[in-house]
Amino acid sequence: MAESGRKPRRRRAARRWVWLGLLAAGCSASSGGGPRAAERPPAPVSVATAAVRDVPILLRNFGTVEAYNTVAVKSLVGGQIQKVQFREGQSVKAGQTLFVIDPRPYQAMVAQLEANLARDRVQADYAARDAKRVAEMTAKGAGSQDELDKADSTAASAQATVQADQAALDNARLQLSYCTIASPVDGVVGKVLIDLGNVVKANDLPLVTINQVQPIHVSFAVPEQYLPEIRRHQAAQPLAVTARVPGQPAPERGKLAFINNTVDAATGTITLRAVFDNAAERLWPGQFVNVVLTLSVRAHAVVIPSRAIETGQQGQYVFVVEGDSTVRAQPVVPGEALNDETVVSKGLSGGETVVTDGQLRLAPGARVAVRSSPAATAPAPRAEGED
Repeated sequence: MAESGRKPRRRRAARRWVWLGLLAAGCSASSGGGPRAAERPPAPVSVATAAVRDVPILLRNFGTVEAYNTVAVKSLVGGQIQKVQFREGQSVKAGQTLFVIDPRPYQAMVAQLEANLARDRVQADYAARDAKRVAEMTAKGAGSQDELDKADSTAASAQATVQADQAALDNARLQLSYCTIASPVDGVVGKVLIDLGNVVKANDLPLVTINQVQPIHVSFAVPEQYLPEIRRHQAAQPLAVTARVPGQPAPERGKLAFINNTVDAATGTITLRAVFDNAAERLWPGQFVNVVLTLSVRAHAVVIPSRAIETGQQGQYVFVVEGDSTVRAQPVVPGEALNDETVVSKGLSGGETVVTDGQLRLAPGARVAVRSSPAATAPAPRAEGED
């Protein structure tokens, strides 16, 4: 029993000495006496090269498609609708017949006024010849001045009656022409609002609405701080605008056509409107589209990936990789954002290698191991949908 009790005590003593030895080794390593392999390894990072190129300055927002012209077609005369000569949703041309109003009452009025005009012309001719005879007799001393004045007055009155008849006839013919209602513009007709056979009043309810979609407008708003720059560039040449319908492979291209004359005080924005040819009719009134306005092109701009920019207590900065694989924090002043890239206004001159991923492990002077090679000068960013 005594021998068996000594063996456990010996084993515990041996383990105690092993733990003491490990503790001493750990203290020695932490005090700087350990091998160089115990130093912190280089942090793995992804990098990119700050590129210098010409960069388009773009403003992006949502916009609303609006018809170039919207016409509510009304009848200018009263009567029964005899014909509807189009289909709902059909494209129509200017001058194409849409409705026919019963013309018979207006045809009868024209016939009556034509007869009145013919009668009054005969009377006017007689009055003119009579005034001529009286003038000749008066010149020979066979007539009085009073008779001559009466004859001239009668002839002038008859001629005025003819002119009044002609004006009434012209108006009646105009009313008759209104019985055929034609499209005033090229466009697309909407739903018929008054069906065949109904009686309409002059200038009452619309019969149909026509939207002109070639060309077409897109309205959108931008922050008011861009207004001076927009006006300055627009004065030099029309600014390019693209509008993309969600789900469409390519945008429509147009030009800025209108700058509103007031800033919306509630939102701090200014409304703009662009015009598009819309040859394929991919833009439709009422649609929401993604709009890109190209303000200008900034020459020789320094561009880096947006994810390379960090924010600290002293402002924004990037980690620049030095030749000895260490990093330094470089303060920068970012400019415009272009897709996933940012123009750097100050802080970089181009060609620097900046860290784009792995910044959380870094501090100035830290060593890094690049896990993706620096990107070559990236292609210039294009306006949305550019081929």
